[in-house]
Amino acid sequence: MMMEASFDTEESFDDPSCFAPQPPGSVSPAKRQIKEVKETKITINCVTFPLPGEGPEQQLLKPNEWSYCDYFWTDKKDPQGTTSVAGFEVLLQKQLKGKQMQKEMAEFIHERIKIEEEYAKNLSKLSLSPLAAQEEGTLGEAWTQLKKSFHDEAEVHLKFSNKLHSEVEKPLLTFRGDNFKKDLKKYDHHIADLRKQLASRYASVEKARKALADRQKDLEVKTQQLEIKLSNKTEEDIKKARRKSTQPAVLLFVFLLHFFFCLISLTLQELEKLEVERIEWIQQHLRQYTTLRHETDMFNQSTVEPVDQLLQNVDPAKDRELWVKENKTGEVRPVDMDI
Repeated sequence: MMMEASFDTEESFDDPSCFAPQPPGSVSPAKRQIKEVKETKITINCVTFPLPGEGPEQQLLKPNEWSYCDYFWTDKKDPQGTTSVAGFEVLLQKQLKGKQMQKEMAEFIHERIKIEEEYAKNLSKLSLSPLAAQEEGTLGEAWTQLKKSFHDEAEVHLKFSNKLHSEVEKPLLTFRGDNFKKDLKKYDHHIADLRKQLASRYASVEKARKALADRQKDLEVKTQQLEIKLSNKTEEDIKKARRKSTQPAVLLFVFLLHFFFCLISLTLQELEKLEVERIEWIQQHLRQYTTLRHETDMFNQSTVEPVDQLLQNVDPAKDRELWVKENKTGEVRPVDMDI
């Protein structure tokens, strides 16, 4: 697991050696034990973590997945190092940033829609231009078709812009509406309340520990003064007193700590799922954009193909023949005069 309590309940309660008389100036086993705990573990926000290289290596909850559950238990310092942000808060901010990015993507697509609409409008207007309308023959047919292709292309771009709005922009805007922020706040408040309970229980444990240490110190002084060895009955009484004074607080704290760990893990997995959904949703609709763009290119190609065919058929000799046939004034040729 990623976290554990910074105490060993049963071992502490059942070790009578921590109450045995000690020579003056010596360090009791209990004190040595506390010192070892402090050297191998660290408490952050009432959650105990092993120091690097100390104790057994922790197993990841989701190996090979880089899951939120394994990498956001501690706090993150700001660049100035003056304040810190909880790992859970970092993930909440990522969710909010993702929603903002999604909104900006929708705005970007909207700008493309405006460009397409304006382009379609100008193409349609240009297709009605009377310029070179008097061109005749095969070249005239090709020119007329070219102008018509502008109108057809304008229709294609207008349809493309409409599809961009309905199939890309609108889904990006409507995916996770205004309630999304409220849902994130519920997560935040729930975890914050649990942190407060954890801190309260942790304080109760520390208070019980201090009271026990004070009683133990008084007992050590008295036993050294009397220079007597504790009887088995006295040792058992001390063990019972110790369990009575610290065990309830410890057990409550351990229970709350495990509940905190489970809730955090489940919430982080939910945030992870939300992020995957957001990315896949955006991926789906951006791919829809590329599909529509390919379709537009194909439609545009179909409007250009007739122009290509007619341009390939342009024949100056044929045009001359057609013009002559249409405009000829007679076939009688002049001849030389007799001299």
